[in-house]
Amino acid sequence: MSKKRGLSLDEKREKMLQIFYDSQDFFLLKELEKLGPKKGVISQSVKDVVQTLVDDDLVFKDKIGTSVYFWSLPSCAGNQLRSIQRKLDSDLQSSKRRYTELIDQCNSLKKGRENSDEREEALDELKTIEQKYNELKNEIEQYSDNDPATFEAKKKAIEVVHAAANRWTDNIFTLRQWCSNNFPQAKEQLDHLYNEVGITEDFDYLELPAAVPVCSPGDQMLEGNP
Repeated sequence: MSKKRGLSLDEKREKMLQIFYDSQDFFLLKELEKLGPKKGVISQSVKDVVQTLVDDDLVFKDKIGTSVYFWSLPSCAGNQLRSIQRKLDSDLQSSKRRYTELIDQCNSLKKGRENSDEREEALDELKTIEQKYNELKNEIEQYSDNDPATFEAKKKAIEVVHAAANRWTDNIFTLRQWCSNNFPQAKEQLDHLYNEVGITEDFDYLELPAAVPVCSPGDQMLEGNP
């Protein structure tokens, strides 16, 4: 025997609305939770179903004293539906006017753009200009490494990194001196440790080389010519 199918949300809404329409009375939530199962709506879902009806202005609620009452009349639902219909009719008329405006605008823009030899020549010229623009843009990108702003930004970044590296080098020298002063008997072990981590005899501060701009593609081509 197949299991009985549960009610959908729309069906539950209809059932709960029928409770209001049949009685045309005011209800507390706990009263609705008792009446819901008689219509096939389990009590646990009554609150959520009624709230969806309230959100759609199909059921009204108000607080009187410490209690919250719910009600709905067939006339209220009819007024709500008529209000929705008026809004949809207004939206439809606005859409029709907008559609007519767009058609007129489209027809207006077509004037002067009819196919002709002159128009075809202008389009070909525009295409040629766009192609030349893209070629020049690509050529400019090849020279981006020598852009003064880019060069200065890279130069400053190198200076920051160089200063940081030498600052850590200075810290290492300070730490080595402190170890030598406080643990002279462990000199051999410390030297072995330094060598293991890459601090050898030639370990020293870094010198910052002079920044040389990168040659542009055109310069490279000139240098290759005798």
